[in-house]
Amino acid sequence: MISYIRGELAAIEEQKAIVDVGGVGYGVFMSQQSLSLLPPAGNEVKIYTYLNVKEDALQLFGFLTRDDLDIFRLVIGVSGIGPKGGLNILSCMSPDELRFAIMSGDAKAISAAPGIGKKTAEKLIVELRDKVQIEDVLEHAAHGDTAVNTDTAAGAEGSMQAEAVQALVALGYGSAESLRAVKKTSPDCKTVEDILKEALKYLF
Repeated sequence: MISYIRGELAAIEEQKAIVDVGGVGYGVFMSQQSLSLLPPAGNEVKIYTYLNVKEDALQLFGFLTRDDLDIFRLVIGVSGIGPKGGLNILSCMSPDELRFAIMSGDAKAISAAPGIGKKTAEKLIVELRDKVQIEDVLEHAAHGDTAVNTDTAAGAEGSMQAEAVQALVALGYGSAESLRAVKKTSPDCKTVEDILKEALKYLF
Protein backbone atom coordinates (compact mmCIF):
# COMPACT_ATOMS: atom_id res chain seq x y z
CA MET A 1 0.00 0.00 0.00
CA ILE A 2 1.29 3.46 -0.93
CA SER A 3 0.04 5.87 1.78
CA TYR A 4 1.44 9.02 0.21
CA ILE A 5 4.09 10.25 -2.18
CA ARG A 6 6.33 13.30 -1.81
CA GLY A 7 8.35 14.73 -4.62
CA GLU A 8 8.61 17.43 -7.25
CA LEU A 9 5.50 18.28 -9.21
CA ALA A 10 6.61 17.69 -12.79
CA ALA A 11 3.38 18.50 -14.61
CA ILE A 12 -0.39 18.83 -14.30
CA GLU A 13 -2.44 17.07 -16.95
CA GLU A 14 -6.20 17.07 -17.54
CA GLN A 15 -7.07 14.52 -14.87
CA LYS A 16 -3.83 13.86 -13.05
CA ALA A 17 -0.64 15.21 -11.59
CA ILE A 18 2.80 13.86 -12.49
CA VAL A 19 5.07 13.70 -9.44
CA ASP A 20 8.80 13.00 -9.79
CA VAL A 21 9.94 10.84 -6.88
CA GLY A 22 13.60 9.89 -7.10
CA GLY A 23 13.60 10.07 -10.89
CA VAL A 24 10.38 8.09 -11.32
CA GLY A 25 7.30 9.95 -12.57
CA TYR A 26 4.11 8.85 -10.86
CA GLY A 27 0.80 9.69 -12.52
CA VAL A 28 -1.76 10.45 -9.81
CA PHE A 29 -5.45 10.88 -10.65
CA MET A 30 -6.94 13.82 -8.73
CA SER A 31 -10.18 15.76 -8.59
CA GLN A 32 -10.37 19.04 -10.50
CA GLN A 33 -10.64 20.89 -7.20
CA SER A 34 -7.42 19.34 -5.91
CA LEU A 35 -5.57 19.90 -9.18
CA SER A 36 -6.49 23.58 -9.10
CA LEU A 37 -4.91 23.92 -5.64
CA LEU A 38 -1.55 22.43 -6.56
CA PRO A 39 1.45 24.79 -6.77
CA PRO A 40 3.26 25.46 -10.07
CA ALA A 41 5.39 22.70 -11.56
CA GLY A 42 8.82 22.47 -9.95
CA ASN A 43 7.55 22.75 -6.38
CA GLU A 44 7.59 19.92 -3.86
CA VAL A 45 4.21 18.35 -3.09
CA LYS A 46 2.92 15.71 -0.69
CA ILE A 47 -0.10 13.80 -1.93
CA TYR A 48 -2.03 11.22 0.09
CA THR A 49 -2.83 8.27 -2.14
CA TYR A 50 -5.17 5.35 -2.67
CA LEU A 51 -3.83 2.49 -4.81
CA ASN A 52 -6.47 0.84 -6.99
CA VAL A 53 -5.42 -2.58 -8.23
CA LYS A 54 -7.02 -3.83 -11.45
CA GLU A 55 -6.26 -6.88 -13.57
CA ASP A 56 -4.63 -4.77 -16.24
CA ALA A 57 -3.46 -1.69 -14.34
CA LEU A 58 -2.35 -0.08 -11.08
CA GLN A 59 -3.92 3.33 -10.53
CA LEU A 60 -2.99 5.95 -7.95
CA PHE A 61 -5.68 8.36 -6.77
CA GLY A 62 -4.40 11.39 -4.90
CA PHE A 63 -5.67 13.84 -2.27
CA LEU A 64 -4.25 16.93 -0.62
CA THR A 65 -5.46 16.07 2.89
CA ARG A 66 -6.23 12.96 4.93
CA ASP A 67 -9.80 14.26 5.20
CA ASP A 68 -10.20 14.10 1.41
CA LEU A 69 -8.80 10.57 1.39
CA ASP A 70 -11.05 9.44 4.25
CA ILE A 71 -14.25 10.63 2.58
CA PHE A 72 -13.09 9.08 -0.72
CA ARG A 73 -12.66 5.71 1.02
CA LEU A 74 -16.17 5.96 2.43
CA VAL A 75 -17.63 6.78 -0.98
CA ILE A 76 -15.97 3.94 -2.87
CA GLY A 77 -17.06 1.57 -0.13
CA VAL A 78 -20.60 1.98 -1.49
CA SER A 79 -21.46 -0.76 -3.96
CA GLY A 80 -21.64 0.59 -7.50
CA ILE A 81 -19.24 3.49 -6.97
CA GLY A 82 -15.69 2.94 -8.14
CA PRO A 83 -12.62 5.17 -7.73
CA LYS A 84 -13.38 7.18 -10.87
CA GLY A 85 -16.94 7.77 -9.66
CA GLY A 86 -15.68 8.82 -6.25
CA LEU A 87 -13.28 11.27 -7.85
CA ASN A 88 -16.07 12.67 -10.03
CA ILE A 89 -18.12 13.40 -6.91
CA LEU A 90 -15.19 15.16 -5.21
CA SER A 91 -14.60 17.19 -8.36
CA CYS A 92 -18.11 18.63 -8.03
CA MET A 93 -18.22 19.17 -4.27
CA SER A 94 -15.83 19.48 -1.36
CA PRO A 95 -15.69 16.74 1.31
CA ASP A 96 -17.66 18.99 3.69
CA GLU A 97 -20.33 19.73 1.07
CA LEU A 98 -20.61 16.00 0.39
CA ARG A 99 -20.95 15.22 4.09
CA PHE A 100 -23.77 17.70 4.49
CA ALA A 101 -25.49 16.53 1.31
CA ILE A 102 -25.43 13.02 2.79
CA MET A 103 -26.83 14.20 6.14
CA SER A 104 -29.56 16.30 4.56
CA GLY A 105 -30.50 13.65 1.98
CA ASP A 106 -29.63 15.90 -0.96
CA ALA A 107 -29.41 13.27 -3.71
CA LYS A 108 -29.79 15.96 -6.37
CA ALA A 109 -26.51 17.64 -5.39
CA ILE A 110 -24.62 14.33 -5.39
CA SER A 111 -26.13 13.11 -8.67
CA ALA A 112 -24.81 16.24 -10.38
CA ALA A 113 -21.47 14.44 -10.57
CA PRO A 114 -20.76 12.79 -13.96
CA GLY A 115 -21.70 9.12 -13.98
CA ILE A 116 -23.63 9.27 -10.69
CA GLY A 117 -27.34 8.72 -11.16
CA LYS A 118 -30.13 9.50 -8.72
CA LYS A 119 -30.48 5.92 -7.50
CA THR A 120 -26.74 5.65 -6.85
CA ALA A 121 -26.78 8.97 -4.99
CA GLU A 122 -29.71 7.80 -2.85
CA LYS A 123 -27.91 4.55 -2.07
CA LEU A 124 -24.79 6.49 -1.05
CA ILE A 125 -26.90 8.61 1.32
CA VAL A 126 -28.54 5.57 2.93
CA GLU A 127 -25.25 3.72 3.45
CA LEU A 128 -23.18 6.67 4.71
CA ARG A 129 -25.69 8.75 6.69
CA ASP A 130 -24.69 7.10 9.98
CA LYS A 131 -20.97 7.51 9.24
CA VAL A 132 -20.80 11.31 8.99
CA GLN A 133 -21.66 14.03 11.51
CA ILE A 134 -22.31 17.73 10.97
CA GLU A 135 -19.91 18.49 13.83
CA ASP A 136 -17.15 17.00 11.66
CA VAL A 137 -18.05 19.37 8.83
CA LEU A 138 -18.00 22.49 10.97
CA GLU A 139 -14.90 21.46 12.90
CA HIS A 140 -12.95 21.04 9.64
CA ALA A 141 -14.14 24.44 8.51
CA ALA A 142 -13.08 26.19 11.72
CA HIS A 143 -9.89 24.37 12.58
CA GLY A 144 -8.55 22.70 9.46
CA ASP A 145 -7.94 19.07 8.57
CA THR A 146 -5.59 18.04 11.38
CA ALA A 147 -6.68 20.24 14.26
CA VAL A 148 -8.40 18.88 17.35
CA ASN A 149 -11.22 20.93 18.85
CA THR A 150 -10.79 21.01 22.60
CA ASP A 151 -12.18 24.48 23.22
CA THR A 152 -15.69 24.73 24.68
CA ALA A 153 -16.42 28.06 23.03
CA ALA A 154 -15.42 26.65 19.64
CA GLY A 155 -17.71 23.68 20.25
CA ALA A 156 -20.61 26.01 21.01
CA GLU A 157 -19.90 27.98 17.85
CA GLY A 158 -20.00 24.76 15.82
CA SER A 159 -23.35 23.86 17.37
CA MET A 160 -24.81 27.26 16.41
CA GLN A 161 -23.48 26.92 12.88
CA ALA A 162 -25.07 23.48 12.60
CA GLU A 163 -28.44 24.91 13.70
CA ALA A 164 -28.09 27.75 11.20
CA VAL A 165 -27.36 25.37 8.31
CA GLN A 166 -30.34 23.22 9.21
CA ALA A 167 -32.57 26.32 9.44
CA LEU A 168 -31.51 27.46 5.97
CA VAL A 169 -32.23 24.05 4.51
CA ALA A 170 -35.67 24.15 6.15
CA LEU A 171 -36.22 27.50 4.41
CA GLY A 172 -35.67 25.81 1.07
CA TYR A 173 -32.02 26.53 0.33
CA GLY A 174 -29.76 23.74 -0.94
CA SER A 175 -27.58 21.94 1.58
CA ALA A 176 -24.30 22.76 -0.15
CA GLU A 177 -25.06 26.46 -0.63
CA SER A 178 -26.32 26.75 2.96
CA LEU A 179 -23.12 25.23 4.28
CA ARG A 180 -20.95 27.53 2.15
CA ALA A 181 -22.88 30.60 3.33
CA VAL A 182 -22.60 29.68 7.01
CA LYS A 183 -18.88 28.97 6.68
CA LYS A 184 -18.41 32.53 5.37
CA THR A 185 -19.98 34.17 8.42
CA SER A 186 -17.91 36.11 10.94
CA PRO A 187 -16.71 34.39 14.13
CA ASP A 188 -18.06 37.48 15.93
CA CYS A 189 -21.63 36.21 15.48
CA LYS A 190 -22.94 35.45 18.97
CA THR A 191 -26.27 33.75 18.24
CA VAL A 192 -27.86 31.49 15.64
CA GLU A 193 -29.93 34.48 14.53
CA ASP A 194 -26.75 36.52 13.94
CA ILE A 195 -25.31 33.70 11.82
CA LEU A 196 -28.53 33.39 9.82
CA LYS A 197 -28.74 37.12 9.13
CA GLU A 198 -25.18 37.21 7.85
CA ALA A 199 -25.46 33.94 5.90
CA LEU A 200 -28.57 35.18 4.10
CA LYS A 201 -26.53 38.07 2.68
CA TYR A 202 -24.44 35.53 0.79
CA LEU A 203 -27.52 33.71 -0.49
CA PHE A 204 -29.32 36.70 -2.03
